[in-house]
Amino acid sequence: MMPTMPQWNKTCTLAALAVVLGACSQHHAFPPYKGYKMAPYTLRGNRFVPMGIDAALRYDCTGVASHYEADGAPGAIGQRLYRDQLYAAHRTLPLPCVVRITNLANGRSCVARVADRGPFVAGRLIDVSTEVAHRLGFHAKGLETVRVQVLSVGDGAYRRTL
Repeated sequence: MMPTMPQWNKTCTLAALAVVLGACSQHHAFPPYKGYKMAPYTLRGNRFVPMGIDAALRYDCTGVASHYEADGAPGAIGQRLYRDQLYAAHRTLPLPCVVRITNLANGRSCVARVADRGPFVAGRLIDVSTEVAHRLGFHAKGLETVRVQVLSVGDGAYRRTL
């Protein structure tokens, strides 16, 4: 029996919505990265040497966070970064790694993936995505003092924790 026109429209609309949402969720997922990016690099005449995995796993530091929007640009390990993802940038942590960022002013915390390099502004510890800044409650303010703790380094078979 053929569905009536309103039922058919509803079914088609739901099916189209499922396809669109499925495409969006895959578009913004972080694909696994094989290995670690720990090579020294030079930017604007400054040389940066990323820390080793063991040192990174013990990393617990307090400093100023800022937020930035890569919105579709590739991060330092080639993965596209979007404002609604939970990502961050750090100058010397091995890539990729997962960190807990806690806003010391309000106690909110968020887990994010470090997949990019930065910030390259003096006095800043970490750059976070727009979504992380919203979750931590400092998007409108722009800067906030945070605590950064590494939870893991690497993906898949390369993932290391303490």
